[in-house]
Amino acid sequence: MYEQFKEIGPHFELSETHKMVKQSVREFAEAEIAPNVKEWDQAHTFHRPILKKMAEQGLLGISIPVKYGGGGLDYIALAIACEELERIDTSFRVILSVHNGLVCSTIWQWGNMEQKKKYLPILTSGEKMSTYGLTEPAAGSDPAGLKATCRLEGDEWIVNGEKMWISYTESSDIFLVFAYEIDVRHKGMRAFIVERDFGGVTSGNLHHKMGVKAGETGWVNFENTPVPKENLLGLPDEGFKVAMAALDWGRYTVAGGAVGGAKASLEAAVKYANERETFGKKIGHHQFIQGMIAESVSDIEAAELFTWKAGWTKNLGRVNTRETSLAKWYATNAAVRCADRAIQIHGAYGFSDDYPVARYYRNVRGATIYEGTNEIQKIIQARYALGYYEDKPLRCMPPKYDPDEWAKEDTDKF
Repeated sequence: MYEQFKEIGPHFELSETHKMVKQSVREFAEAEIAPNVKEWDQAHTFHRPILKKMAEQGLLGISIPVKYGGGGLDYIALAIACEELERIDTSFRVILSVHNGLVCSTIWQWGNMEQKKKYLPILTSGEKMSTYGLTEPAAGSDPAGLKATCRLEGDEWIVNGEKMWISYTESSDIFLVFAYEIDVRHKGMRAFIVERDFGGVTSGNLHHKMGVKAGETGWVNFENTPVPKENLLGLPDEGFKVAMAALDWGRYTVAGGAVGGAKASLEAAVKYANERETFGKKIGHHQFIQGMIAESVSDIEAAELFTWKAGWTKNLGRVNTRETSLAKWYATNAAVRCADRAIQIHGAYGFSDDYPVARYYRNVRGATIYEGTNEIQKIIQARYALGYYEDKPLRCMPPKYDPDEWAKEDTDKF
């Protein structure tokens, strides 16, 4: 009876596979990232060799079917991997967000057979790295305000424009780029898979960020970049739908990571509260400290449940904009609250880099801004509640998780 129940609805116990993912990613992050992350953060340096190690660990395509070179695991496993990476540092969860979430999953959902066969294996293996190019210097929460343009010339699209606040621009070989066809604004957004080697692509890093300093954030410019017609992702009038569906993937990974960031803050606060003494006793015995600890526990439990519900909805192959938006909104706000409490519990030490909680705060604060600000997430939730938004079937629905099919290695049946 219990096994039947698990098949028809959500449950609150991780499967053995999920437990293995949690353990293996935690061990990887603690061994490969934790020993040096403080140094990388303070130096504003991204340690590129970590990409190869993440690929060897199977992280770069964890929720993509095996026949495309992925791990064949479900979307809960993806959230768990993001959680464990961000538990150590946000910069390395972001890699999964943009590469596995925003790009690989979007190609998996919207790509034709040739695009999937060409790009997914080289992305999931880490042979090529990728990133997502929607945001521009004057267009973030308002994608309709994009200035990037494209025009069709023969068998090629010519793309021009600048993208800003893009993760891992310098390390990426492939870009998922959005631009408006010249003189076509209504349904004029187009989505393209752009290779750096196509030409006309330049990029650079942004400096002096508040957080995520152990990673790359930058800009990329396209100047008369020729893109083959076959690299248009989705139908010509589906660019906006592709962009929004991609954000559903990205926001989900951000929510999963935020749970890990919140847990890291709580772990640090508990450790310090059990070590620090004031007025003749450990500060964990003071009720104000206990109150902050309790509030963080509550925040984490709720954030995790919101995230797992979104993952369960994804596993079913449903449009999940509302669930994913809610998870991202709540979990990132919760992570900020948990980090803020951890700093307060640490007192003056929390205001320094002697302890990791200041880094945790700097990192999680950014997640309330990117992938759609939390103000945008509030609008989304209100419009669903008011009946202004409703989920409608897409031509390319989110891929439903099928453990048997996703585990097949028969590449002749793409």
